[in-house]
Amino acid sequence: MSAIAAVPINDLKTQKYDRQLRLWASTGQTALENAKICLLNATATGCEVLKNLVLPGVGNVTVIDDTIVNDTDLRCNFFLEPSSIGRSRAECTAALLAELNEDASVTSMHKSPTELIHNQPELFDNFTMIIATNLHEKDMLTLSDLCDHSKITLIAVSSKGLCGVFRIQAPEHPVIDTHPENAVDLRLGCPFTELLDYVDTIDLDQLDQTDHGHVPFVVILLKYVNEWKQQHDNQPPASYSERNQLKECIRKGMRTVDEENFEEALANVWRLATTNTISSNVRNIFDDQSCENLSAQSNAFWIVARAIKDFVSNEGHGQLPLSGKLPDMKSDTPRYMALQNIYRQKALSDLEAVKSRVRNLLREIDVPEDTVPDKMIDDFCKNAAHIQLLRYRTLRDEYVTAPSKDTIANTIQMDENMYYYLIFRAAERFFDKHGRYPGAQGGTNSTDVNLLEQETRSLMEGLGLAIEESDAFKKAANNFVRFADQETANIAALMGGLIAQEAIKMITSQYIPINNTCIFNGIASTSSVCEL
Repeated sequence: MSAIAAVPINDLKTQKYDRQLRLWASTGQTALENAKICLLNATATGCEVLKNLVLPGVGNVTVIDDTIVNDTDLRCNFFLEPSSIGRSRAECTAALLAELNEDASVTSMHKSPTELIHNQPELFDNFTMIIATNLHEKDMLTLSDLCDHSKITLIAVSSKGLCGVFRIQAPEHPVIDTHPENAVDLRLGCPFTELLDYVDTIDLDQLDQTDHGHVPFVVILLKYVNEWKQQHDNQPPASYSERNQLKECIRKGMRTVDEENFEEALANVWRLATTNTISSNVRNIFDDQSCENLSAQSNAFWIVARAIKDFVSNEGHGQLPLSGKLPDMKSDTPRYMALQNIYRQKALSDLEAVKSRVRNLLREIDVPEDTVPDKMIDDFCKNAAHIQLLRYRTLRDEYVTAPSKDTIANTIQMDENMYYYLIFRAAERFFDKHGRYPGAQGGTNSTDVNLLEQETRSLMEGLGLAIEESDAFKKAANNFVRFADQETANIAALMGGLIAQEAIKMITSQYIPINNTCIFNGIASTSSVCEL
């Protein structure tokens, strides 16, 4: 009987998470495994969120809920069984969620989220993210203050019937690896010296048919641009018309009608218009006071950002560090490897210059050199053209201190989903007055619709919004009341997917999360994102 070789743990984990590792790599997976998530109220939507976090390997999850399972819970929550009736909802849902992934630690606390928020706020310091579902507004505001003070990411969730709203509140959130669709930076509009020197070594007219068909399109474009400049006072083709003229010149240089490398050159003429790699988002980061005024308290992101800003002003000659990425293209192996090496060496040279500046800055602010890992500098330089910085308003800002009146007023004219946002908030006012939500036991639908409309008008008046008795407004109120404060399994599942996706973006610090509110309208199958 032959022995079966043991498979290393890391290999097993790689096989298990193969698909997602292709999305966010080992750094993202490590961030997920180190995350500590707290779910307040084990609602159907909340459990669907956790399902989509436990499956990809979030390390630690705690479910806090003091509710006892009843028949209503069974209708919409797939993480409850008939045997769960009469038992703790937190314990029952946590037990079934834990079965999804043995790598995740899923625990429960049969305690009131509201009491913990007001009486044991220090408990929440143990978590990196809190997902709060269907909390009352006053409790959510208190939790918002706690999370803001402790720099914890908060996702506030409300799901009723066929609609739902979720809102992200987080500390300053930089994203280095945004995974842009077009991350290639070839510098064709502003070629560097080493690239031009290589282009000069190739004479297209002296090449035989085979070699002519294997010249990389980068070389072809720069060759023809150089000829254009010689005929136009050293100016590149700037307008659409001039670039079309350049295309005609390139077409005339084709020896056969199907030279693929020349076709690639024609398809990439637009890249010649890109002479500056610095976007407005990156410039805003460079101009930020946190970048200008470094101190011992500055985090690594701002230190590297400042180093790159200084690089741009000096060694970079107005350009960001080169990423060094080269796309696939029609070429023979020797020429492609030569071109790839030129881009790689330029990228490494830029990287070393930035690293040197980072070390100098760390010495200036008297911070240990290991404060900024080399891996972070590498990633920053590779993605410098696409970095993002998100700053989130708090829920208290949105509800009390500085409501986004203009945003709501402008959005509601174009997007009927904004009525659902207002109705969700008005429903909290309804609850404060009547001790129940619109449509719940103890009221009649017609009466509650009128009362909910009144609360919504009052909210709109407080925000200085014009009140229009539109069909969309009345339809939204009727649909909210019709479901009597209940969740539906299909909307809970969809909302769970949306929220988990944004949570993973926040945890991994990859891809660009929303800022800050998402409204889903299951009746019209539409969603809206706005910053409130």
